[in-house]
Amino acid sequence: METFKVIIVEDVPLELKGTEGILRNDIPEAEIIATADSEKAYWAAMKRQLPELVLLDLGLGGSTTIGVEICRQTKELYPGIKILIFTGEILNEKLWVDVLDAGCDGIILKSGEMLTREDVASVMSGKRMVFNQPILEKIVQRFKKNIDSALIRQEALVDYEIDEYDERFLRHMALGYTKEQITNLRGMPFGVKSLEKRQNELIQKLFPHGKGGAGINATRLVVRAIELHILDIDNLHPDED
Repeated sequence: METFKVIIVEDVPLELKGTEGILRNDIPEAEIIATADSEKAYWAAMKRQLPELVLLDLGLGGSTTIGVEICRQTKELYPGIKILIFTGEILNEKLWVDVLDAGCDGIILKSGEMLTREDVASVMSGKRMVFNQPILEKIVQRFKKNIDSALIRQEALVDYEIDEYDERFLRHMALGYTKEQITNLRGMPFGVKSLEKRQNELIQKLFPHGKGGAGINATRLVVRAIELHILDIDNLHPDED
């Protein structure tokens, strides 16, 4: 790994000292040209000298959004600068998504395995999406959960003989659409009467022991579809117009 310049953005003195120690002991190629404990100090340092790498903590002065904006603005102004997030925000998954959208090159959580030479070398060599073990474990867990959910839903669609129109009908009812509005969806070749008939057929499928479906309204039908994983409550979106 060739030598490179780095700015460390960290507002906790003890953690800054630890980060500096990691770089000096394990990554001698890293030349620390500045440290910053605030957004103002960071941009002042950038004006003095540009780095090849910014090691950025997200929580500055009690705000997590400042770190995300620093990342976004830096990538817009200097797209060639690498930004590696080194953060103690170990539970804020939404924040990870925000900073990935802002263009960071990787995220290292201050939990378990800390910043390593391999992490920094990967970023400096041009690798994107560099993560350490703690965040990788969380990503894999969420990936497995999503895959399992998708498989369960696919099985439910087959088991209850739910076709494309049934799914669209149920999904839009869950979103609060009236039958009249659903008939106006692109590619929905049914009138209100046909949808009422389809609703009764769905009640028979999803409530096979429901005494002919008496007393089961559209709301209960939608709830049942969610319970059976026919509808994914986390992915209820209307069709595009």
